[in-house]
Amino acid sequence: MTTEVQLPKVAQTRIARLARAAGRSPAATLRFVLRDGFDAVEQSIHENAIADAEFTAGATIAHADVLRESRNVVRLAKHEARATA
Repeated sequence: MTTEVQLPKVAQTRIARLARAAGRSPAATLRFVLRDGFDAVEQSIHENAIADAEFTAGATIAHADVLRESRNVVRLAKHEARATA
């Protein structure tokens, strides 16, 4: 389905800025904005940029390490709950 819509200039500018930041076309970005809203798309792009920077800097934790530590935290919490019961 194709529908022609005339967006206000401010919306066009905002979509173009978000598209550049996300490395997407304005048309692709518009689909996300229509689905999620401007604020959610801006937040997502911002969070992805932070994650990309952390990954590039090597400031990440392997998935297996996160799972292992999570299991240890749960085991400790269970042990403490039993000890206080």
